[in-house]
Amino acid sequence: MAVVEWKKDGTVAIVSMSNGENRHNSDFVVAMRQVLDQVIKDADIHALVITSSDERFWSLGVDIEWLGIQMQNQAFQTIKDFMYGMNGIFAALLTLPVPVIAAINGHAFGNGAILSCACDFRFMKADRGYFCFPEVDLGIPFLPSMIAFVRKAIPEYKFNELKLTGKRAGAAELEAAHVIEKACPDVDSLMKEALAFARGFQKKRGIFGEHKKRMHRRIIEIIDTQDSQYIDALSLMVSD
Repeated sequence: MAVVEWKKDGTVAIVSMSNGENRHNSDFVVAMRQVLDQVIKDADIHALVITSSDERFWSLGVDIEWLGIQMQNQAFQTIKDFMYGMNGIFAALLTLPVPVIAAINGHAFGNGAILSCACDFRFMKADRGYFCFPEVDLGIPFLPSMIAFVRKAIPEYKFNELKLTGKRAGAAELEAAHVIEKACPDVDSLMKEALAFARGFQKKRGIFGEHKKRMHRRIIEIIDTQDSQYIDALSLMVSD
């Protein structure tokens, strides 16, 4: 089975992460980038919804087991390529000339939660699943660009709380804090709401893309100019 798949539903592309916990590694980077490239080449697509084929997990973030193997094998360039590749995915979502909607149908932890924040809008099911930044307990600092684009998705007071406590937040709490558009009772209503919202967009790509580029220009600059000092030095964890 493919790591990431997609299908058309009228003018909406439904992108499904299809690898269980949907952890991020080199295979995920390649698969997601290929899918995004395919979607944007289809001129009929006016919106994109990202979901998961697993009923429990939207994405649990970085594949720590895979990362540990790369470190053990001293495959440092592979790790750097992965980090730059994830940044490429984040940048693509931030500048894609169609609205990107995260339909969070399960747990979104760490880099998975961050991935949802790179999307333009978020919906989440309320009957199961948490949103969490556990990095504070794992010794993993955010890259500068992650801080920048998570802030565009989460109000500052809530980001401060979630990032520094590592607490798990459910859909109702996130809706109240305006992190998600709507907390949906179950997965069926989640997809119904997300797709209805997506179908409401019939914007011209030129102007929509230009709006996103100008809105997120500073974030893209941070990706291009500030993250590299941490990636190149593999300064990805703090042990103290």
